[in-house]
Amino acid sequence: MNVPPAVFPDWSPYPDLDSAARAYLRDPEVALDALEGVLRGTQVLGFTLERFVNEYNGVWQEVVVCDGSRLLLWHGEDVPPGEGPAGSMISSLRVVPLSVITEVGCRRRLSRTPANHLRVDSVDVYLLLSSLDESNNGHPLDDPHHVVRQDALRFGKTLEDGGTGQIARLEEFAQLVASLAGRPML
Repeated sequence: MNVPPAVFPDWSPYPDLDSAARAYLRDPEVALDALEGVLRGTQVLGFTLERFVNEYNGVWQEVVVCDGSRLLLWHGEDVPPGEGPAGSMISSLRVVPLSVITEVGCRRRLSRTPANHLRVDSVDVYLLLSSLDESNNGHPLDDPHHVVRQDALRFGKTLEDGGTGQIARLEEFAQLVASLAGRPML
């Protein structure tokens, strides 16, 4: 099924998590309540948001917050048809200490405008973690085709999915995490 891209409001002009989430997410109260339960007044140093329509026309939403010592990842996703009551969603929260980030990578795709200026068309960010990926790729652990990989978090923005503002905010988020990863926690 080919789903046309959805256009959501731009969250990049909002400097604080609360207003950005309320402008962009379908379920900001669910996300903010889950995050506040863990943040408990801790200062948010940076964040990034993602939202898209998945293959069964459900909404997938994500908030990633950095508070200086942890990443808090909230994820909300509509339940596929037939897997629960109509209108059901899954809300999950993951907390990742910055001390387990072993590598931060940021890949930018650049293009030239007709006036020969470079512009960033997309950015892909990955955070490699010291933990192992839990998926088994459909193979049992003793199968020689089973591949063990390090766990990674991946984030991306394009001109079509977010525009220049969200690309810039994701790059800022990657720089923040890169500046904190590997440093001793006080």
